[in-house]
Amino acid sequence: MPRKTPTEALDIPRVRLDKWLWAARFYKTRALARAAIEGGRVRCAPGTSLRSEPPPEGAKSFLGRPGERLERLEGDRVKPSRELWVGDLLTLHINDLEWVVCVLKLSERRGPAVAARQLYAETEASLAARLQAVEQRRLAVEPGTSIRGRPSKKNLRLIHRFTDSG
Repeated sequence: MPRKTPTEALDIPRVRLDKWLWAARFYKTRALARAAIEGGRVRCAPGTSLRSEPPPEGAKSFLGRPGERLERLEGDRVKPSRELWVGDLLTLHINDLEWVVCVLKLSERRGPAVAARQLYAETEASLAARLQAVEQRRLAVEPGTSIRGRPSKKNLRLIHRFTDSG
């Protein structure tokens, strides 16, 4: 009979970080989630993973004492195989936006968007900053708006005169 890890022996749910990001619909595929994690775009904010309840019997060295800060996922780059815990605070950089989310539930299955939204809670500061960035991007002037199609015959002559004179 194979030996069980401490989390398996205590029936504590375990979910890999890349699977959770895929299940929470932050990334369309697990490969994209894995690439983002390996690229350093997923981090855990310092000071997270506090346990408020006492650890199960026989797990003191593995889970820590109540109120003790667990050292895993602390602000450093994390690996895709890292296990998530309820209460972990993740910082995600997706495109130009930064999300700071708290893990509420663990899931390995990708479900509908409504169910995926129940897996995390975004902090108020993160939501406000993200909405402000979206609004600024919406109001920004597109760089190519002043260009109006092909150059005219006169403009082509000027371009050729400028480039051939060198």
